[in-house]
Amino acid sequence: MNVIAWLGSHFIGLFQAGGQQFMGLASGIVPTLVVLLTATYATIRLIGEERVTRGVQRASKYLVTRYTIMPILALLSLTNPMAYTYGRFLTEKQKPAFYDSAVSFCHPVTSFFPYANAGELFVWLGIADGIQKLGLSIGPLAARYFLVGIVVIFIRGVVTEQITKWLANRMERKTSAEQGIGQVVGN
Repeated sequence: MNVIAWLGSHFIGLFQAGGQQFMGLASGIVPTLVVLLTATYATIRLIGEERVTRGVQRASKYLVTRYTIMPILALLSLTNPMAYTYGRFLTEKQKPAFYDSAVSFCHPVTSFFPYANAGELFVWLGIADGIQKLGLSIGPLAARYFLVGIVVIFIRGVVTEQITKWLANRMERKTSAEQGIGQVVGN
């Protein structure tokens, strides 16, 4: 009987702890997120959606901005997972690389902007907690984490774009070769 009572009290305790965590988020990060998203959408409305679209499309012409600035702005303004919709400004062959860059920045962005990927915040908080227990400041670590993230997303974007181009060219050659065989057999 004691085992059942213990299981019952700890079972409900698990849900109580979850409720406390939820309330912490509801009174902490959620209002910040709502205000930030509201400010972002208001800014886009003031500038004009067409102008914003043209500006992002112009910026996407350059490799550096396409795989650094765009993923960062996407995560800061739309957060994960909506950030991937910034890919609509790119050509089809650039979309996989943009996605790779954006998804690779989901952890580093949390060091300064936790709202951008709150679902993965536990990674940064775990690292930061360990650093604080050592008596060190997390500021320099956050800066390094963020900057290294930018370097990594750029490299991943460039490499993924090259792989995508290579695969697309390979597929085109295969398709044209198959069409050529079909024409020879048909004659």
